[in-house]
Amino acid sequence: MEQRDNNSTKKLKWKQINYRTRLRIEVLAKEKKSAAEIAVIIGYSKRTVEREFRRGMVKTLRMKPDEYAAIVPTKREYREVKEYSAEAGQNVHGEKSSRKGKQLKIGNNYEFAEYIEEKIGKERLSPYAALERAKQEKKAFAGLISVKTLYNYIDMNLFMKISNKDLWVKKRGKRRRYERVRSSYNNLRGRSIEERPKEVQERIEPGHWEMDTVVGKGKTCLLVLTERKTRRQIIKKLKNRSQTEVIRAIDKLERRCGARKFRETFRSITSDNGSEFLCQAGIEKSCLNTKKKRTTIYYCHPYSAWERGSNENQNKMIRRFIPKGANISDYSEREIARIEHYINNYPRKLFDGYPSNSLQQIPA
Repeated sequence: MEQRDNNSTKKLKWKQINYRTRLRIEVLAKEKKSAAEIAVIIGYSKRTVEREFRRGMVKTLRMKPDEYAAIVPTKREYREVKEYSAEAGQNVHGEKSSRKGKQLKIGNNYEFAEYIEEKIGKERLSPYAALERAKQEKKAFAGLISVKTLYNYIDMNLFMKISNKDLWVKKRGKRRRYERVRSSYNNLRGRSIEERPKEVQERIEPGHWEMDTVVGKGKTCLLVLTERKTRRQIIKKLKNRSQTEVIRAIDKLERRCGARKFRETFRSITSDNGSEFLCQAGIEKSCLNTKKKRTTIYYCHPYSAWERGSNENQNKMIRRFIPKGANISDYSEREIARIEHYINNYPRKLFDGYPSNSLQQIPA
C-alpha cells in the first residue's frame, strides 16, 4: 500500500458551512430535495449534507391534511414531524465552536480555586508565592499548574474573587536609564558607597544591611533594615524622623543582641542621605563597648535609590499593609511585628520558594 504523504503543501479547499448556506439547505429541504441533490447544488459532499441534517433537525407540529375540511368543518388534527432548521444548525455549530481549544488544567477543582483566591485576595501573596505555599503545605493540587499558567487564568478572569487588580506587581516596566551620580552636598563628611568593599557589593557574605525610613501622614515613621544577602527584614517604629530616634532604635537592637553579636550581625549598613541618618558617629558608636565601633555605615549617592534596591523592594511589601498617606501612629507594635513576620516568611523566587527566615535550610 502506498504511504500517504503528510507533508503536502497543497492548499485544502475544504471550508465550513456558514449560516447563509444553511438557509439554502433549509429551503431545498422544504422542496423535498434529497441530500444528494442538495449536495450538488451547494457544492458539498452528500455526507456533509447528511451530517448537517442531523445537526439541525428539530421537531415541529404540522396540521394533518384533510380534503373535506372545506365542505364539512371539523376540528383539525396535528402531527409531529422532523424538519431541518438553519437556526438550530447554526446554534449547535456555535456551541461546539466555543468549546474548541485546550481544556483548563484546573478543570472543576474548586478547592484549588478557593485556595488561590484566599492566598492572593486575602493574604496578599503573589501567584508565585501562592503556588509555593501550596507546595510547602503539601496540598494535593500542588504543582498542578505553572506560574505562567496561573497568570494567564487570572488574565482570563477565571476566578470569581480575584483579578489583575489584586496583583501588586503585574510586570516589569521599562528599565530606567540612570544618569551619572554625584556626591551629596549636605553629607560631604560621610563615608561614600564607593568605599564599600567588594564582598558587600556582591552580597558574598551575610551581615550587610540597607536602611531607610517609611513615612506616613503624621510624625511617626518606621525604621526599616534589610539584609542584602538573605533579605531578612527588621522594622522598628519611631516617634519621629530624627537622628536621635534612629540612634535610639539601633541602641535598643544592640542591647538586645549584645555588643559582640551585634558587630557580627550588622557588619555594615548602607543608607541614603536623609537628615535622620547623617549622624555617622552616633550610628557607628557602640552604646555597650565604647572602645570598638559596632558597625560601619555607607551613604548612597543622591537620587540613587537603586543602590538600596533590596530595601526599596521591601518597602513596597510594607505598603501592602500601610498605604501611602496612612497615619503610622494608628498601627500598634504588634501589627508592625506581624508585617515583619509576613515579609520574613514570604516565599521568594530568589531562594527557590524558601522564605528569608528558613534560608539556612536551603541545600547548598
